[in-house]
Amino acid sequence: MFEGKTLWEVIQMGGFTMYVLIGCSVLSLAILLERLFAFRRKTLDRVSFMTGIRSAIQEGAIDRALKACEAYRAPISAVVLAAITKHGSDEKIIGGATEREIIVETAKLERLTSVVGTIGNVAVYIGLFGTVLGIVRSFHNIAQVGSGGISVVIGGVAEALICTAAGLAVAVPAVVVYNYFMRRVETFVREMELCASEISDLLTERKRT
Repeated sequence: MFEGKTLWEVIQMGGFTMYVLIGCSVLSLAILLERLFAFRRKTLDRVSFMTGIRSAIQEGAIDRALKACEAYRAPISAVVLAAITKHGSDEKIIGGATEREIIVETAKLERLTSVVGTIGNVAVYIGLFGTVLGIVRSFHNIAQVGSGGISVVIGGVAEALICTAAGLAVAVPAVVVYNYFMRRVETFVREMELCASEISDLLTERKRT
């Protein structure tokens, strides 16, 4: 059925559904690259960062701690910065500032990830839609020419098979990528929560002394 055909010819056999799936695949790839770059840029070693912050706060060098936070564009540095700007306040106020910042940073981390998740869920159905169109085309050909052998249904069957395979080929990687994104976001959130807890303790302890 596909012997001797180029990739472009196979795609054309799949009909317009294939172009929709190709668009979904390109969009998923673009979001993957953008998020990978963003996650890499936002990654910061929590232990070494907090060691410097702890040292600065214990020495009373609040300005140095603020500059250390402002030097990075990472979620944990933003959370720590939100807490330090409230230094001298009650623990509840500091906790509220860090919680709000965690929500803000989490929203930034989840940017566009829902699109990939949607593609992972919808691509299969798009492929099935193309499959249905291919089967309908086969029955239409049979109705037009009667029982003329297998040749009258080959085109429709080919379209159905190609769309099914393409839908799965787009959906499976998209689901894998979406799950990867969610794991990375969970890691960032855990790191932010640890930093929020630690900086709150540091500032509260400093206020008491």
